[in-house]
Amino acid sequence: MLDPIRPKVLATRFIPNAPEELLAAYGLSGDAHPSLALITCDQDDALYVALDEATKQAPVDVVFARSLYAGAAHASGPLSGEILGILGGQSPADVREGLAACVRCLEHDACFYTANADGSLAIFPHVVHAIGSYLARESGLEVGAPLAYLIAPPLEAWVGVDAALKAADVRLVKNFAPPTETNFAGAYLTGSLEQCEAAAVAFAEAIVAVGHQPRVL
Repeated sequence: MLDPIRPKVLATRFIPNAPEELLAAYGLSGDAHPSLALITCDQDDALYVALDEATKQAPVDVVFARSLYAGAAHASGPLSGEILGILGGQSPADVREGLAACVRCLEHDACFYTANADGSLAIFPHVVHAIGSYLARESGLEVGAPLAYLIAPPLEAWVGVDAALKAADVRLVKNFAPPTETNFAGAYLTGSLEQCEAAAVAFAEAIVAVGHQPRVL
């Protein structure tokens, strides 16, 4: 039942020499990040993971990453999706390398999965084997730590994270309580790689059970 829902990259652009005023408006420095790569996607959590992957594969930083309200189904335009991500680097070549790594991750790794028979229930039971600088900053963990990145609709997230914490020797390092921008919820959990993987399996199995039998009286 856990069939992958592959993310769609909707738009990409490069700004090789961004104006200082624009950088300052976003709290950035032209000295540190004069070159930018912008990307939109229809899956926010998949792109967060992919942006983190870019920091491991190229000399870039994630300088902006924000989910958009109401999700991809209610986007502001045909290329908006549900997230805008921006990589910053010292040169156009650096951000091109980072963006290529980001797109590869979206094509071959990070994605949501279906958790019910008709595919209407989507979940993100993803394990990052070794986080890069972006997810390290977001989670408060060290670069290289394993991370179970677990996201689902609100009730399902509660049930899934509960199951994950009980099934594996992991700890919760960041919680995403509803309502979020896209009205999903979830958590970052960490432990050994083996335990993170066990937590993700338990999370997914618990939510599949909810999808199979939503009401328990």
